[in-house]
Amino acid sequence: MLYDRAFKAPDHVPELLRKIEAYTEMTGPVTFMEVCGTHTMAIARNGIKSILPDRVTLLSGPGCPVCVTPAGYMDMILSLSQRPGVRVASYGDLLRVPGSIRGDTLLARKARGALVDMVYSPIDALDLAEAHPDQEVVFLGVGFETTAPGTAACVLEAASRDLDNFSVLSLLKKTEPVLRALIGAPDFTVDGFLCPGHVAAVTGSRAFAFLPEEFHLPGVVAGFEAADLLYAILELTRMVASKTPGLSNEYTRLVRPEGNLTALRLMDQVFTDCESDWRGLGLIKHSGYALREKYARWDAFKKFGLKPEENREIPGCRCGQVIRGSLSPGDCPLFGTACSPQDPVGPCMVSGEGACAAAFQYGK
Repeated sequence: MLYDRAFKAPDHVPELLRKIEAYTEMTGPVTFMEVCGTHTMAIARNGIKSILPDRVTLLSGPGCPVCVTPAGYMDMILSLSQRPGVRVASYGDLLRVPGSIRGDTLLARKARGALVDMVYSPIDALDLAEAHPDQEVVFLGVGFETTAPGTAACVLEAASRDLDNFSVLSLLKKTEPVLRALIGAPDFTVDGFLCPGHVAAVTGSRAFAFLPEEFHLPGVVAGFEAADLLYAILELTRMVASKTPGLSNEYTRLVRPEGNLTALRLMDQVFTDCESDWRGLGLIKHSGYALREKYARWDAFKKFGLKPEENREIPGCRCGQVIRGSLSPGDCPLFGTACSPQDPVGPCMVSGEGACAAAFQYGK
């Protein structure tokens, strides 16, 4: 496909922009949403919004894993980190996300003596448990379908090693249910979706076929180079202009229609779906990954009797509205003044995949 031959070719960009302009003369204003934090950062880093026609609006949706983790869950995790003998491990971004109190993060608790570790993979946390048999090591499993297979493999490895002092607190989320929730919202105004390439590499591009089939909305599975994104936007505008919504896979060099069958089987073996709470969106049925009863021994929710606390946002923070695309980062009254990457108020400014962090770092 042309996508595979030219996704890194800057000489194609003027032609792509001319075609997008021509299609938008037919469509009028159009709004597209990406639901991947890596897309959000790539769009900002490459200045995509600044070169698109004025008729094209790009919104960032709930694609940042740590951003969609609600404050009540963070407060629950912070309380867990204070339990004697408990060691909490997770990826770097989550360690800097506050609960309901500004500045109250796992890193801040670590500075005061809590046992908190940054890890690069779930297996690192498993190795911590093996190295510290006198401590309970809890891995905070956060992410979408992209990180779920690695977490599933870690649970199976824990069972293989017969580790009693290791458990997983699954904060993992599913992409399809949240897209359905967004589409069903009364303020939904999106004309098409840039579908997440990393997620589709696991689920397969066919996982997004429901967009045109059920909701008559176009979707394009996109890669992460500038030309990837422009090709995807061109394809979306073409489908809107021709009134032929469909699903297109622009990321064919990595994404297959059926996905990664080994990863899918692994996830199905370890997880079952469950209702999950999303910052800014509330409870969404079947949108989370819970450990199956067979692996309850390594389920931190059951091992420690955990329940999320009441969701209380930090005063003034508008991350919930940013996550669902109803507010641009720059429209938050705290953006760039009281809230910055050096002194963040909410998770959208904390995470390297957050919409506010992207807007602050790269501007428009």
